Amino acid sequence: MRLSSNTIYETGTNLMLQQQEALIKTQQQLSTGRRILTPSDDPISSAQALNISQAAALNDQYSINRTSASASLSLEENVLKEVTSILHDVRESAVNAGNPSFTDTDRKLLTIEIRSQLESLVGLANTTDEKGQYLFSGYQGNTKPFAQTGLAVQYMGDQGQRLHQVGPSRQLAVSDSGTNIFERIKNGNGVFATEANSLNTGTGIIDMGSVITPSNLTGSSYEINFAVTSGITTYDILDTTTGVTVSSGNSYVNNSTISFDGIQVNIKGDPANGDRFTVSPSRNQSVFETISNLITALEAPSSGQPGGSRLANILSSTLQNIDNSMDNILEKQSSIGARLQEIDSLENVGSDQDIQFEKLLSELQDVDFAKAISDLQRQQLYLQAAQQSYIKISSLTLFDFI
Repeated sequence: MRLSSNTIYETGTNLMLQQQEALIKTQQQLSTGRRILTPSDDPISSAQALNISQAAALNDQYSINRTSASASLSLEENVLKEVTSILHDVRESAVNAGNPSFTDTDRKLLTIEIRSQLESLVGLANTTDEKGQYLFSGYQGNTKPFAQTGLAVQYMGDQGQRLHQVGPSRQLAVSDSGTNIFERIKNGNGVFATEANSLNTGTGIIDMGSVITPSNLTGSSYEINFAVTSGITTYDILDTTTGVTVSSGNSYVNNSTISFDGIQVNIKGDPANGDRFTVSPSRNQSVFETISNLITALEAPSSGQPGGSRLANILSSTLQNIDNSMDNILEKQSSIGARLQEIDSLENVGSDQDIQFEKLLSELQDVDFAKAISDLQRQQLYLQAAQQSYIKISSLTLFDFI
């Protein structure tokens, strides 16, 4: 079979171009470190690499979300530490206010400091994060959560918790509503609260009481009414919810323990005729209300009797309610700590996944340098051979033999 010169030239050129293309591809693989330069190089591995890359990108986004969540929770934790510090100071002021040597003027001076602490507390409750979002306003990050008018503080936010997607199937709360932290605080001992009537004229002081038989609790409100006749003090217990008298004509002596319907309270001092004490189910009382009530009590005249006993009753309930507020905040700090710990655990898992994704992508995409270098040398040899062959073939002519 005869071959035309054009066919010989074209065949030689195509062989050189093929070898040159293979050589360039190998050079590109070596320079990029990637075996797959285009999807057509390995369609199956390319599809797998795309899926893994997308999973890795999502994992990176979750890591960014976790960092943001950790920053928000850490800020909230620090704010609550400051809140606890202020409440400690308010509690100390309340203890000092009970000093028998203090005059009404001394107590009024003490309220100046407590008013400042109340304003600081409201300021902390209105803290914003690095994005300008209020920490304790629920979903309404742009709404200032607490508005103060005099001693009254009102919550303006909602009950929501902002969530961050910190994992493929995990959303984590990165905020807490101001209601849960500053307002939903049970007064008294958490089951019931005791209180002396403001019109009492005796020296009776009631403690916070305790539950002795939970199964006997009725959830009713009660009054303990005192009567003094011919120097003998007695008391009646009335269930004000049902209107039923629980007991009557009970003899009273100083520092008596009074028990009824699973409840036990202690009253010391000498109640006067007509003095009343109430026992009612605990209700939510904000920390701001507790401090405001303390300020109001300290600004009222309390020297002598019955002012001294009235103040002692108020200070006793105030100290209990402040302790309840600090316990509530401690509980929220524990919750924040648990969430931060979970973020750390998720971050460790995410880091392990990053390593796994990188390993899988490397196995699919990365070039085998030893093999690629060997291929490059071989392809260079093939190209040189093709070039030399082309030179020899293209120079064949009968004129060389004439």
